[in-house]
Amino acid sequence: MYISMSRTSPWRTGVVAGIFCLLQATPLVASDNTVPTVNGADTAWMIVATALVLFMTLPGLALFYGGLVRSKNVLSVLVQCFALAGVMTLLWVAYGYSLAFSNGGNLQKFIGGFDQIFLKGITVDSVSGSIPESLFAAFQMTFAIITPALIVGAFAERMKFSGMMLFSILWFTFSYLPICHMAWAGDGALFADWGVLDFAGGTVVHVNAGIAGLVTCLLLGPRKGFPKEPMRPHNLPFTVMGAGMLWVGWFGFNAGSELAADGTAAMALLVTHIAAATAATVWMLIELWAHGKASALGIATGAVAGLVAITPASGTAGPLGAVALGAISSLLCYYFATTVKHKFGYDDSLDVFGVHGIGGIVGAILTGVFAAKQFGGVGLDMTMQTQVWYQTLSVLVTIVWSGVVSIAAFIIVNKLVGMRVSLDTEQMGLDLTEHQEQAYDLV
Repeated sequence: MYISMSRTSPWRTGVVAGIFCLLQATPLVASDNTVPTVNGADTAWMIVATALVLFMTLPGLALFYGGLVRSKNVLSVLVQCFALAGVMTLLWVAYGYSLAFSNGGNLQKFIGGFDQIFLKGITVDSVSGSIPESLFAAFQMTFAIITPALIVGAFAERMKFSGMMLFSILWFTFSYLPICHMAWAGDGALFADWGVLDFAGGTVVHVNAGIAGLVTCLLLGPRKGFPKEPMRPHNLPFTVMGAGMLWVGWFGFNAGSELAADGTAAMALLVTHIAAATAATVWMLIELWAHGKASALGIATGAVAGLVAITPASGTAGPLGAVALGAISSLLCYYFATTVKHKFGYDDSLDVFGVHGIGGIVGAILTGVFAAKQFGGVGLDMTMQTQVWYQTLSVLVTIVWSGVVSIAAFIIVNKLVGMRVSLDTEQMGLDLTEHQEQAYDLV
């Protein structure tokens, strides 16, 4: 073979060599158009993360809220969380996923289109990134479930069940879906084009729900007897257990938002835990300083405040940023949930605005600081001042958008079915009057 090749003319040798090089290069060219494939490790992790986020609502949030209300209203809160899980799932399948994540054409900055209504085009072979698209849709669905459920805590013990459901449907459609699209739909969407960092839902979930909670509690008015009559939590063990479930479930919420089993997901889990632990500790220390006693309610609320604040920064902040965000959010959320609420007299029953609204605002804005490398973050693609400005702008847009939608939805539903129960109904409790059940035998 060596002899025959040595006798080949130079031009023939050049042609053969050229063909060989072309064949060698072909896979490199084709790789740009390679069909995405499913990664087993990423898929396994995301199945777990999806289950963890649903676990945050059922039973985590349900128990957390259920323990905070009076015994005559505990079932009403549990029913609201379960009902929202069912209805939001159906809305997500019908049009929610499509409006949140498909291309909206001329409206792409603010909302998606109807190309994927009823999950059209999603099959067992559909891939999103490195996971099945069905799994991506399911994971995002759990966010769409918990966000309206968070608002329940602001108007607990005094809103009609029918009013709550209709309000939640309108709010989900006209506030949650657009903000979700702006933040997470990618190129062409408003927040994404600004370079806003919202890894797991500071604006989408917490600021969005917190503002809706503030609006509804103001428009609905305070509970009968507030603030003169004591309205103590009826079952603090429920609340502490619920807070623990939220803490664990939040690993799926934040680390799952990487959509992969990698180093970013691992760091997101670590900083999530650090922020929660820091905020719980700081809240405990504040109570020891102010009252001489550390309460179960305080330490549980502090943990949630830290979890809220780290959410938008969980994919970009490091451990130092997590400590800072946990401490700052605990201080500010404590101030708003106690001093500010009492000063202005609004009845945010379970401190949705005080914890989720304020914690979300703090976390979303300060993500622009603690993502910087000098604070242990992954680094910024723009100056810190510019990043903080765009973070703040996204918060302002969310506040205005959610506020306007919440006011409009409240007015519409109030005209249709009424929003508030009668004083007699409120006095008797929503468990019996709205659901004809009671949690405990009064024998």
